[in-house]
Amino acid sequence: MNINALRPLDGVGKKLFVETYGCQMNVGDTEIVISILQQEGYRYTERIEEADVILINTCSVRDNAEQRIWGRLADLRRFRKAKPSLRVGIIGCMAERLKERLTEGRDAVEIVAGPDAYRDLPRLLREAESGGRGVNTLLSQEETYAEIAPVRLDRNGVSGFIAIMRGCNNYCSYCVVPYTRGIERSRDPETILGEARELLANGYREVTLLGQNVNSYRFGEVDFPELMRRVADISPLLRVRFATSHPKDISDRLLEVMAAKPNICRAIHLPAQSGSTSMLGRMNRKYTREWYLERVAAIRRYLPDCAVTTDLIAGFSGETDEEHRDTLSLMREVGYEFAYMFKYSERPGTFASKHLPDDVPDEVKAARLQEIIELQNELSLASNRRDVGREFEVLVEGTSRKRKEQLFGRNSQNKVIVFDASDDVKVGDYLRVRVTDCTPATLLGVRI
Repeated sequence: MNINALRPLDGVGKKLFVETYGCQMNVGDTEIVISILQQEGYRYTERIEEADVILINTCSVRDNAEQRIWGRLADLRRFRKAKPSLRVGIIGCMAERLKERLTEGRDAVEIVAGPDAYRDLPRLLREAESGGRGVNTLLSQEETYAEIAPVRLDRNGVSGFIAIMRGCNNYCSYCVVPYTRGIERSRDPETILGEARELLANGYREVTLLGQNVNSYRFGEVDFPELMRRVADISPLLRVRFATSHPKDISDRLLEVMAAKPNICRAIHLPAQSGSTSMLGRMNRKYTREWYLERVAAIRRYLPDCAVTTDLIAGFSGETDEEHRDTLSLMREVGYEFAYMFKYSERPGTFASKHLPDDVPDEVKAARLQEIIELQNELSLASNRRDVGREFEVLVEGTSRKRKEQLFGRNSQNKVIVFDASDDVKVGDYLRVRVTDCTPATLLGVRI
C-alpha cells in the first residue's frame, strides 16, 4: 500500500506565489514547480499579498542577479510582518550556490531547493511548517522532470518552452552553470514529442526547445538534429525554435534539417562572448575566432535569411584594448541582429575566480560595454532597415503595449513586427505583413 495515498495533501487551501528571475530555463522550472505543488493541493496565485508560500526562482550567472535577490528578500519583510505564518523559499541556481547562507541572518528563508530538488519541495515545505528549515541542494545525474506536465504561465497561449536537457559539461572558465545545474543529461525524445503535441492540441503555435547547450542533446540514437526533425514533423502549423547553441557543436547536419523544414525558425542564438582567439582560450570556449566565423558562414550558406544573435562579455580577465577591438570587429563582420551584452562579473567557485584575476578596472569595463552597446544599436537598426519593404509571415502574439489598436507578432527571424489590429485577426493566427518602417528594436508593418 502507498502510505502517501493516506496522507492528506499539505497544501490544501494554501496559496503559492512564485517569482522568477533569469533565463528561459528558469521560466520552465517555475512551471514544473507549480505543477508539483498543485499536486499537493497548493493553489497558484499571481497576487503576492495573498500568498501563504512565496518561492523565488533565482539566477547566479551574474553578481547583479544575486544582488537583486538579496534586495528582494529585504522587500519581503513587510509581507512576513503582516503574515507571520508566511513561508519564503529560494529555489534554483542561487539556492544551489549559497545553500546554508540563505538560512542565516535577518532575511533568512525557510526553504532552500536546488534545481534538481523540486520533487522534494512538498517535504521541504512540511519541514518549514514544523518550524524547521527545509534544505535540499543535491545535484542529480538523472533528473530531467521528463514526465511532469508543466503548468503553463505564458499569457498569450501561443509560445511555449520545452526543456529537452539539463546541466552543462562545457566548464567555460567564467561560468557557474555546471556547478549549479550539474552535468548534462537529456530527456527521452518521446516525452518531448508528447509535450509538443499537447501544446499544439491546446492551441499553441510555437515551441522553443531549451537547454544550456542544445547541440549536445543525445538520447540513445536520437541526437539534436534528429530531434529537431521529429518535432518539426508534428505539424506545419507548429513553429520550432531552440536555445542555446554552443559554437563548437553546431553542425552542418542541423543546418541541413533547418533548411529542409520551413517551420523551423530562421534564427540562431550563437554566443560568441569575445571576438579574440586569445580571450576565447582564457574563457575555455573551445573554439577560435576563425572557427566561429566559419560556423556563421555555414549558417549563411544553408540559411541565407537566418538571423544570428549572440552574447558578449566586456572586460574578462586580462582583456587588452586589442582584444576588445577584436570583439567590435567580430560584431561588424557578423552583423548581429541582437545581442545580450554584459560586464564581466566574477562568480565564486568558477575556474576564473580561482586562477584568473579580475584585473580590468570597472570603469574600463563600463566604457568597453558602452562601445559594444552603441555598435550593436547601429547593427540592429541597419538589420531592421534592410527589412523595410520585405514581406514576412507573422505569428500574432498579442496587443501592442504602446497602442491598444495595434497587434504584434514575430517573424521566423524572431523580430517583433507591429501592425494595425482588425476584427478578423486573433492571437495565434499567421498573417502576411509588409514592413513599412522600423526602429532599432521593432519593425512596423501593414497586413497584406
